[in-house]
Amino acid sequence: MRHVFLTASVSLLALSASTGATAQSPSTAGVEPGASTVSDVIVTAQRREQAAQDVGIALSVLSGADLTDRGITNINALQTATPNLEIEPAFGGGAAQFRLRGVGFQDYASNNSPTVGVYVNEVAYPVPVMTQGLIFDIDRVEVLRGPQGTLYGRNTTGGAISVVTRQPTAVPALGMTAEYSRFDALRVEGFVSGPLGDRLQGRLAATTEQGGAWQYNRDTGESIGDANRSAVRGLLAYQAGDRLDLTLDLHAGVDRSENQALYLLNPLVTRGGGAGSVTIPADRDHAATGWGLSPRFAAEIGRSLDARPGRDNSSWGSSIRAVLELDGVSLTGITSYETLDRSEYGDWDSSASVEADTFFGSDVKVFSQEMRLASDAAGPLSWVAGVYYSKQDLDERYSSDFIDIYGTYGQVTYRQQVESISAFGQAEYQLSDTVKLIGGLRYEDESRDLQGFGAAFGGAVALPPTSVSTRMTPLTGKVALEYAPSHDLLIYGSFSRGAKSGGFTTYNTGQSSAIQPFRPEILLAYELGFKADPSRSLQINGAAYLYDYTDQQVLSAVYGANGPVGLFVNVPASRIYGAELEGVWRPLPNLRISQSLSYKHGEYTDFFDLDVPASRTAGTAVYVDKSGRDIPFPAVSYGGAAAYDWGVEGFDLTAEANYSYRDDYPSWLGVRYDVPAYWLANASLTVSPAVGRWSVTGFVRNLFDQEYDLTRNFFTSADIAQPGRPRTYGIRLGYQY
Repeated sequence: MRHVFLTASVSLLALSASTGATAQSPSTAGVEPGASTVSDVIVTAQRREQAAQDVGIALSVLSGADLTDRGITNINALQTATPNLEIEPAFGGGAAQFRLRGVGFQDYASNNSPTVGVYVNEVAYPVPVMTQGLIFDIDRVEVLRGPQGTLYGRNTTGGAISVVTRQPTAVPALGMTAEYSRFDALRVEGFVSGPLGDRLQGRLAATTEQGGAWQYNRDTGESIGDANRSAVRGLLAYQAGDRLDLTLDLHAGVDRSENQALYLLNPLVTRGGGAGSVTIPADRDHAATGWGLSPRFAAEIGRSLDARPGRDNSSWGSSIRAVLELDGVSLTGITSYETLDRSEYGDWDSSASVEADTFFGSDVKVFSQEMRLASDAAGPLSWVAGVYYSKQDLDERYSSDFIDIYGTYGQVTYRQQVESISAFGQAEYQLSDTVKLIGGLRYEDESRDLQGFGAAFGGAVALPPTSVSTRMTPLTGKVALEYAPSHDLLIYGSFSRGAKSGGFTTYNTGQSSAIQPFRPEILLAYELGFKADPSRSLQINGAAYLYDYTDQQVLSAVYGANGPVGLFVNVPASRIYGAELEGVWRPLPNLRISQSLSYKHGEYTDFFDLDVPASRTAGTAVYVDKSGRDIPFPAVSYGGAAAYDWGVEGFDLTAEANYSYRDDYPSWLGVRYDVPAYWLANASLTVSPAVGRWSVTGFVRNLFDQEYDLTRNFFTSADIAQPGRPRTYGIRLGYQY
């Protein structure tokens, strides 16, 4: 069936085509009305403005309008609009697990770095839980695939997600969007922008999300899942002189939302099957769930006994960007400070029984400073060189309550400090009219210190405060060759070496050996791609890649007194390969079609590991040689969109539909936790006056009411899953001045 699907998809792509650099909603393809032409999309993926079709790397771009059309308000939802990208919410909570082209890292703790770097206005968010705020007032999102480091402040093996917000304007402007949908969900976003003086411009934007609960307690009927989050961003742009520009970015957010709850995949026998045990059947209705707190745990985490799983998070940050134009070069400095105060309670057994209740109390602070010089790109040689410094402080308290199954509870506390300094650079040289050589290097010195890690069970010390540290000093880089035989074709090949930091497993443990650091992972990436514009109305992009891993970091387990407990290990050798095809076609002035298709496969070539399913069945540790086994991730992703414009008696109408497919997601925990493949489709109809400032949109998301899961897992005795949202429909009002 998969081969038939792939053949049909490739045939459709060949007919309707698509472009990786312009993987945006066709309604915002940047085409002038009345022209059957696909226009260039301008990106800053290489730290300067370029047409995406002129950049010899695999990247996708989503505009702010694309995000609105698809209902994307946070980073996680980008996976439905970007090929080969998966973002999994660990146990339905706030810890995002990023995977791009199969390169990912599964961790529900807060202390380890991701394989995919997330940046907002060039500022890195190196702690994954910091990425979970609202994204709003967006100009575009650029998703870069493959190792990054020669141009970006941080080193990543999987890629980078760069969010660029809208900037202050030279003329007064304001706008507002209000959206109301099923389950009483409300989202409002607005901005005001314009000059504040001869050389000063400002922009203030704010948003809020409220309501939307669609799940319920199977015992009491209470609802759960209401959003209650808001954010604000203020920008000041000051032209200090003919050569100096300054931009100040101040932002803050609060999130007091209830969690998206979990349901029971299989029956749960509470209290370990002992006296007074109750069997809760598996949930046929995926909107059903359950929760409950013990008095002791409620007092510890500062919640009431009737509290729903949810969070009480606040964040704020600031950055200042200075650009000084010198003779032939520009000097850019970015200074930033970001904070997050996290308080999140989760019920991972999805029941009133207290078998897997968890709490994260995190205090995160990140300071960074970047300085870089760039040539003015005149002549055959262009280059960028810089230095980057970052310091992270994380104070965390992780608590678990197992009182009804193990008769105890766990408490973990620690502090982690990370300090990194690096030098990076990349140069491009035009060897001839058609050939360009690109090379880049990065050297980094990073230290990670886990300080005072202590664990207790039932209030008794299991591991006294213990400190461990790790350091990495990798040399990474890139070599690439671009060949442009004509103005409408670019062929490129590249070799990259990327690195991801080592780290620590910070789960419940009474053994000091369990917190010993795992090693950094090294990725060698080989890529061959093309970007083609065979006609004014058609763009087709494609790429194929091969990744060779050394010391890939994977979540495994160690078998303890109560069964398997998570532990990160290094796989000596593994490999991933795949390909992507994307683009956009404009056959008529008022019709736009886009498509994307990606495939990936990975396998361990040298790996001896604990077999978690076999160990749970045997009641003891069972080890197995996993060499030759597949790396578990979805193999195929497919997506597309189509939009059609027409006019009726002074009004403009746009009908738009987009869709995506995610393949089966096999689990390393065993087949019972495999996430089945699913399709999602959305549709909308927008009406606006031909001459006017307002618009009205009716929309449906998850048009066919597909029942699907975002993640599946187990914790203690409970097999659980987080379901995706059912069909929602609503109306959106917009006004621009």
